[in-house]
Amino acid sequence: APAAPAAAAPAAAPAPAEAAAADAPTTADAFEAAKTARAARFGIPVVAAPKSMDDAKKARAERFGLSNGKGGDKGGGKGGGGKGGRGNPGKGEYYKNLYGGGGRGKGGGGGGKGGYNEGEGGGGDGSTKRLRTSGGDELRATLLRIDGRPYPAYNDIKDVEYDLGRFSAVVQHVQSDPFAPPSRCYVRVPLAHAAFPPECFSPPARETALRDWLTRRFHAAAKRAGVDQRSGEGGWHGPKGGELLVDLPGQHVLDRSSVVVDRSAAAAGLPGGGAIEARFTVALPARGRSICGEWAAQIFSETLPRLVHEALLHESTDHSALMAHLCSVEDQQAARSQLAGRGLVAFVADGSVLPRATGASDRPMDAASAVPFSSPPSLRVTLPVPNAGSLTGMGLPRGVTLIVGGGFHGKSTLLEALQVGVYDKVSGDGREGVVTDRMAVKVRAEDGRAVTSVDISPFIDHLPFGKRTGAFTTADASGSTSQAASIIEALEGGASALLLDEDTSATNFMIRDARMQALVSADREPIRPFITRVRSLWSERGVSTVLVVGGSGDYFDVADTVLMLHEYTPSDATAAAKDVAARIAGGAPPESKADRGMPPTPRRVLSAPGLTAGMKTHTGRASIRFGDEPELDLGGVEQIVEHSQVRAIAEACLRLGGAARPIDEALAELEASIREGGLDVLRPGWRLGNLAAPRMLEVGAALSRLRGLEVEGSVGGRG
Repeated sequence: APAAPAAAAPAAAPAPAEAAAADAPTTADAFEAAKTARAARFGIPVVAAPKSMDDAKKARAERFGLSNGKGGDKGGGKGGGGKGGRGNPGKGEYYKNLYGGGGRGKGGGGGGKGGYNEGEGGGGDGSTKRLRTSGGDELRATLLRIDGRPYPAYNDIKDVEYDLGRFSAVVQHVQSDPFAPPSRCYVRVPLAHAAFPPECFSPPARETALRDWLTRRFHAAAKRAGVDQRSGEGGWHGPKGGELLVDLPGQHVLDRSSVVVDRSAAAAGLPGGGAIEARFTVALPARGRSICGEWAAQIFSETLPRLVHEALLHESTDHSALMAHLCSVEDQQAARSQLAGRGLVAFVADGSVLPRATGASDRPMDAASAVPFSSPPSLRVTLPVPNAGSLTGMGLPRGVTLIVGGGFHGKSTLLEALQVGVYDKVSGDGREGVVTDRMAVKVRAEDGRAVTSVDISPFIDHLPFGKRTGAFTTADASGSTSQAASIIEALEGGASALLLDEDTSATNFMIRDARMQALVSADREPIRPFITRVRSLWSERGVSTVLVVGGSGDYFDVADTVLMLHEYTPSDATAAAKDVAARIAGGAPPESKADRGMPPTPRRVLSAPGLTAGMKTHTGRASIRFGDEPELDLGGVEQIVEHSQVRAIAEACLRLGGAARPIDEALAELEASIREGGLDVLRPGWRLGNLAAPRMLEVGAALSRLRGLEVEGSVGGRG
C-alpha cells in the first residue's frame, strides 16, 4: 500500500476539478459499493472484504459450515496435488493426494502451493462450438436451482459465456465429481476495460512479460482472498472444494497459456479490439456428491469479480512496478540477441547474485550472504539495452571455455546460472543480467536412459564382439553411452554450445590420463573421450563448449579461455593455464593432441506409434507417463525449469508421436506453429491454462528418451 503523504504546510484551496477528484471514491470503494448493490439485488448477505487470508478462510468456514482447522495432513506438492498416489490414479485419487492421503473423518489439509490442479488428459471435448451468452443473473439462479442436486447437474452452467459486467466468465469443463481434478474456467476482459497502455504490448517481449505479470497478480489475489487452498471437513461426505487456482510461475518469465491476449476475429468486436483471457480452475463445491449451490454462487458472484478487479485491470496495478517488470524482460532479450554478433556464448552482468537460497529453492540467496558477481577486466564488455541504457559484465567468448578453481568456490553455481540463462527472469531474481545463447544445451551422464538409433561412433565404437554404434540402441545406457548420445542428440537439434560439469559427467567419457593410456591401449578402448573431439566441435561445427573441470589439466591444451573462481570471484587464468600446459607434460602423448575431427550428425526419422493426440497423460516435475506406457524420466534434461513446461512437452510429444519425418523438421514446424498460434495449438479448442513454452531442444530430448520409440532411418547429415 502506498505510504501516507507527509504533513505539509497549508495550501491554497484546490481548483474545482482537483476538489472533485479528491472527493471521488477510490476503485476499492467503487468495488465495495457494487458488491453491496449486487447483494441487495439478489438477497445475498453482505460480507466485508477480509483483511487477511486467515480472515477469509474463517469467514468462508463460518458461512458454509466448514471446519476452520488446518486438517489432519498437509496437501503435498506445489500444485499438481500431493505426492501420494503414483502411477495411474484411480477414482478419487486427485483429492486423496490433495488431502495428503487423508480419507475419512479428519478432513484434508490444503492443496499444495498454488498450482494449477488440472487433470492432465481428462475432461473436455476439445470442441470449438459457439457459446451461448447470458448474464450473471442466470448463473446465480442456476446455481441456486441445482443446490443439493447430484454433482453432474453442475453441467447446467457449462459452455455459457456469462456477462459479469466488465468481464465475462465461462465454465469450459465441469469435473465429473468432487473427487476428480477441478473444473476448467476462464474469464475474458475486453482490452478497453483492462485499459493497459499500448507500451505494455509492444515489442512482443513486453506482451509476454505482461501476461506473466498478470498470472502472478491473479495468483496473489487468490492467495489474499484465501481461496488458493480448499476447505473441507468430514471426510468424503463433508463439504469440500472451493479453491480457485491459476498456474503459478517460478522465477522465469516464459510464454504461458495461463493468460493470453486474444485478438482473433472472434474477439475483434470487443471494446478495444480484443480481450485479456485468464484461465484457472475451480473445485466446484459439494457436500458428499451433492452440489453446494450457494457456495458456488458466492465464488462466481463475489470472489471472482474481486480477483479480476485486483489482478486484470490496469487501474488496480502499480504501473511503475509493472513497467519495471516489462523493461527488465525486454532488456534481457535485447542483451541475449547481441551475443552471437559479439562472438559470445554468454554474458554475466556485474552485481548479479548467482547462488540460490537453498538447494530446494530457486529464489536468490540473501544479498547480505551472497558475493555479487564481478567480471575480470580482460573479459569485461558492455552491452547496450533499450531501457537500462547498458549492462557491463563478463562476456564469455565462443570456443572452448574451462571454469576451474577449488572445491566449493562457485564453479557449478556459475554453470547453473549459465544453463538457465537461456530464459528471462523476474526482476529481483539476481540473475536478470545472466543471458546465454538460446541454443546452448546442458549435457550430463544419465545411467539407465533409453537410446534409440543414435550414431555415437564419434565417441564410442567397436564394442566387444565387433558391435558397431552407427545406430546405437539400448534400453539401459551406461554413463558414457548416455552422455555420448545426449551430445549427438543436441547436435541433431541444432545446439550452438554444450555446457558440461565434470561432477555430472562420466569420467571415462571425459578423459583418460597418460597412465591409463599406457596400460589400456587405444585399440582396446572403444571410448574416444570428449577431449578428443572438443576442438573439432568448435573448429568444424562451430559448437562451443563451457566445461567445469577441477580434476584434469589435460583440458588446458584444448582451451581457448580458462576462467578461475576463488571465493566466488572470477579471474582470467588463460595465460597461466597455457604456461602450465607447456611446462608440465604427461608421460605419454595426451589424447588431447589426437583430435580426429567431428563428422556430420545423421538426422533421424522418428516415430512414436504408441502416442496419439488426446491420450491420457500424467506429469510430474520431471516425468511423463503416457497411458500405461513406462514413465518417461526427464530428470537429466536440466534446462526444464517448470512443471508447466513438462506438461507442454507431453502435449508436443502427443502431437508429434505418429509423425514419421526428420525430427528437426518436425520440431521446426511445431515451433513455427506455436509462434503463430500460441501454446493452444498443442491441443486446439481446450484452452489449457497450465502450459509454459519449452525449447524445441527439450521436446526433442523427451522424444529421444521415449521407450518404444521407432526410427525409420536417417536422412542427410547435420554439420
